[in-house]
Amino acid sequence: MKHYILFISISFALLSSCSSSNESTTYYLIRHAEKDRTDSTNRNPNLNLEGETRAQNWAFFFKDIPLDAVYTTHYNRTIQTATPTAKSKNIELKYYSPNRMFDSIFQVNTKGKKILIVGHSNTTPMFANKIINTYNKAISDNKNYNAMDDNDNSSLFIVKIDGESITTAVEKINR
Repeated sequence: MKHYILFISISFALLSSCSSSNESTTYYLIRHAEKDRTDSTNRNPNLNLEGETRAQNWAFFFKDIPLDAVYTTHYNRTIQTATPTAKSKNIELKYYSPNRMFDSIFQVNTKGKKILIVGHSNTTPMFANKIINTYNKAISDNKNYNAMDDNDNSSLFIVKIDGESITTAVEKINR
């Protein structure tokens, strides 16, 4: 009997998460700030001074935007970019793997929330594409953002999901 009740509970939870609702989810996706390029062999560099300033500027940009979570990869530059915003919101950083971006667990954990995701020049647009294409399966003209220029540390991708409706925007934030 316990297994039957557990099965029903899990089935109900899955059906509830799949049903359409007017619940709004917003993803803000940015690339890490400027990194230290003095050692080309360093695969995990820190931010340089310009990057540290930009990370603080991101925190200022998000000051009046309520966030429920801040996700970052495990690299120094993404963590250092995300930290000022997370601290200003009193939010503990959460980590994601680019190999499992926007999987079912991430979707359930972020549904109905406002989320900041800090990534890289290739993973940030790829993550936006994954979100958009997951929700627009029936649309043949899916949005596909290309990898960012290696010097682009100021683009903000915004993906908003309202029930069955999805809107996207890319903005340059020069601060």
